[in-house]
Amino acid sequence: MENAEDVSGTVELYIYDLTKGMASMMSSIVIGRQVQGIWHTAIVAYGREFYFGPVGIQSSRPGGTVLGQPDKVERIGETYLPYSIFLEYINGLGTSKFAPGTYNLFKHNCNCFTEEVSNFLAGKSIPKYILDLPEEILQTPIGQNLRGLIETLSNSGSGSARYTVAPTFLETRSRREVSPEFQLLNEAIEEARLNAIALEERRNEINEKLAKKDRKKKKKKKEKKQKGSRDSTASDSNSTGTSNCTEMAESEAAVSEVQASNGETTEMLPSERVMQMEEEEKQELEEKKRRRDPPIVFKDSIDVKLEYEALTNLLEGKLNEEEQVCMQELRQYVLENEGSWALGDNFLNFVGRILYDKSLASDARVRLLNILSVAALKDDVILLLHQDRREHIVMNYAFDIDRHPPEEQLPLTEFLANMFENLSSSEWLLYISEWQHQNQSISNIRVTTKVAVHALLSNSIDLQTRGAAIIHNLACKEKMNKSKNLRRLLPKGSISKVFDDVAVELTMALLQYFNGSPAEEQLYACMKSLARFTQISGQDVPQLIQMIGPEPNKFRGTSERIDEQIDQVNRKLH
Repeated sequence: MENAEDVSGTVELYIYDLTKGMASMMSSIVIGRQVQGIWHTAIVAYGREFYFGPVGIQSSRPGGTVLGQPDKVERIGETYLPYSIFLEYINGLGTSKFAPGTYNLFKHNCNCFTEEVSNFLAGKSIPKYILDLPEEILQTPIGQNLRGLIETLSNSGSGSARYTVAPTFLETRSRREVSPEFQLLNEAIEEARLNAIALEERRNEINEKLAKKDRKKKKKKKEKKQKGSRDSTASDSNSTGTSNCTEMAESEAAVSEVQASNGETTEMLPSERVMQMEEEEKQELEEKKRRRDPPIVFKDSIDVKLEYEALTNLLEGKLNEEEQVCMQELRQYVLENEGSWALGDNFLNFVGRILYDKSLASDARVRLLNILSVAALKDDVILLLHQDRREHIVMNYAFDIDRHPPEEQLPLTEFLANMFENLSSSEWLLYISEWQHQNQSISNIRVTTKVAVHALLSNSIDLQTRGAAIIHNLACKEKMNKSKNLRRLLPKGSISKVFDDVAVELTMALLQYFNGSPAEEQLYACMKSLARFTQISGQDVPQLIQMIGPEPNKFRGTSERIDEQIDQVNRKLH
């Protein structure tokens, strides 16, 4: 297994020409214009190929459908999402937007699906020439004859699709006999279909066998309880342990037999691979949480039920039908503890309406931000955040923190601080992908930094407390010196995701803050941050401390734990 910190993965787009080159050869004659192909696409990530058809979302090993290897492979980018989060996301799509029966050849097809998933995983669209495939081409005889190929997608036992090629297309357009290659393709399709049926039957046999053994185990346990003898119980326990080992061996052998019968002696079943990847992901997250310093978050400052009721009253009579649905979704998520799947596609538009509509009372924004600060503590909030990768509704609002009234700044700052509760959402705050906002190039890490500095240097003690928390959480992010894929994004010599220039900017804010008289708790968080920054930026930060001051020794004697942090800073200064 890869290093627990090495959590990135490549996202690729597999591109198939459904006409197998015929569109390129004959399109000029048939429709009077040249097209290179009629495209079917799939997303490849986490070692699987995901695609959409009439029966819904399906997956296979990359290149494992009967279409074979793709005509083109385009690298979309990298994703840092945990597999467990992606799995929840894809399952949510499979029961909503891309559920079975929602497929439409022209308006809601495989390319719409890959566009959605590509933006979610890597924040990038698929190539424009695929999305812009004109509908009139698909309405030509070529397109109509391809309908049979596309719309006969169906499940097989191995979790990959089988396609039925429409012979009328080749017969009517090529005007020649079916080629031997075409016959071989059909034979391969039929063989795959028969193998899938055999595999499903064998699986059913295994499940039935395991169910019988499970009933036997339960019967033995019942008999063991009835005997009531300690010696007998011990004997039965040993017997049961032996039986369990035998059953596991038989089960594994049966699964191996199924795989061998399909020529997959070394490849796991898709369901087994999913379970293994989920377990690996859990172990990685647990290990990372054990290693990291606990973040400073605010868990008990908000009564979310009261905030929701207040928001409901403030918005009464001001929401359209879709926005009322979003309010119900918000209730499900934060009050009824449903997963983020409860939040629909329009939820962030609803959030944007509240944040940016100045006809609404400022108190409505305060209440919404308070609710979001509680939602930020949930482990699946990353799914909500990733919906914002295109429009940046939340982060654009956060970047303008200095333009908002103080009562809105406080819950906004708490929202960002609480996002450090979970690894995935804290990673999101440090993304470096840039976008344009008010003629400036900004990124998540720049927004997070600006909010932290503004809050720390404000006149509000509550804001300073939350600003100190964000800076502490940034400084204590796990080191990246063992992660090959993420380390290459950092400036040379850096060992943390907090880049050198960010460390310098935050250090300057800390030094300015030290000119006052901070409370012990905030002073400790800030001094600990300063000590970390001397490690992250081993040259610039110590020079700043010596040039600007004040000397950390000014606070010596405040508390033992602060003295320890001062000693760490001093070791870098001398």
